[in-house]
Amino acid sequence: MRIAYICADQGVPVFGCKGCSIHVQEVLAVLTRMGAQVDLFTPRPEGDRPSGRESLQIHELRAVRGDCAAREQALLASNEDLRALLEREGPFDLVYERYSLWSFAGMEYAVTSQTPGILEVNAPLIEEQIQHRELIHRREAERVAERVFRAATVLVAVSNEIGQYLRHCPGTRDRVHVVPNGVNPHRFRLRNVPARKDNESFTVGFVGSLKRWHGLPVLVEAFALIRGRDPTARLLIVGDGPERMSLENELRSLGLRADAQLTGAVQPSEVPGLLAQMDVAVAPYPKLPGFYFSPLKVLEYMATGLAVAASNIGQIEQLIQHEQTGLLFPPGNPVALGEALARLRRDPEMRAQLGKNARSSVLREHTWEMVVTRILETAGCLSLLQTNVHKVGVS
Repeated sequence: MRIAYICADQGVPVFGCKGCSIHVQEVLAVLTRMGAQVDLFTPRPEGDRPSGRESLQIHELRAVRGDCAAREQALLASNEDLRALLEREGPFDLVYERYSLWSFAGMEYAVTSQTPGILEVNAPLIEEQIQHRELIHRREAERVAERVFRAATVLVAVSNEIGQYLRHCPGTRDRVHVVPNGVNPHRFRLRNVPARKDNESFTVGFVGSLKRWHGLPVLVEAFALIRGRDPTARLLIVGDGPERMSLENELRSLGLRADAQLTGAVQPSEVPGLLAQMDVAVAPYPKLPGFYFSPLKVLEYMATGLAVAASNIGQIEQLIQHEQTGLLFPPGNPVALGEALARLRRDPEMRAQLGKNARSSVLREHTWEMVVTRILETAGCLSLLQTNVHKVGVS
């Protein structure tokens, strides 16, 4: 089976370290392991291919620069280039595209070539662009969304909230399927935690791109509370992003900068080892209206066997069963998070049991193999693919 995988988003380096990059890499890896020949179309192919992706055929799309208005028009015009490239490199048995703001050529090519087209939607991009960046030609972006949503054979939403967003678009209701994100349990193996000595520190951790919507001020305030009870407590922040300077300033203002390690950006291969240094991992999302994320970090925490403290919001409510696979607290509430951390600090047996339960949960329901299989089933493509996945036992 030959698959055209399209990621036309200029902000997604497919072999990079961002969460969106990991998502693309894992889907590509599963499709390849299933025996598909995958042609990748992207403007951001830089970096080393992770192991298992060496067979990818990469077609580099044009990188677009300039001011916002000019860039939007150039991206819109680049659909002609993508369409011509697909026609030249085809035929394909399936077109799989990660929805990007200005791209419609892939799904329309699938229609005219009578090929199934899967459109994976990870965010309401128009609203996201307006709120967090800049959008000059809004009506044109809305027309692109209408075109690509209508052309797709199926639309795969990563959360119920994205599913609802898509169902409110004209003509999409019967083609929307919700398939949450997954995790690679071979990459995040169950950690072996030795008995902790009395003088060892209690480490609270976070992994992410340090964006405003990650709730880092909530985490800092909660850490200050736990630090007041335990002077050995440490904070480990893995990742980099626009909120780093604000985060460091807040830690300094509370006299906590020396008690926190900020790693900056790290390679994906380093993340499992850093997670293994944590006692508790946190997803401290604030109270965000329309929370639509399917957070990879939570799944990775759980796959590592960590005790997780997370905001009770959006899809997290389905991923974590309170007091069974983690602890939930009201979003934006640092006192409640501090209490959850204090409880986990006092009870190492609870931490261990929550971690084991969490890993078992993701192995049952949220591996990337399961995710990709469900997605292919939605488009009726699974039977076309000769599955030769080598199943390796995980614990």
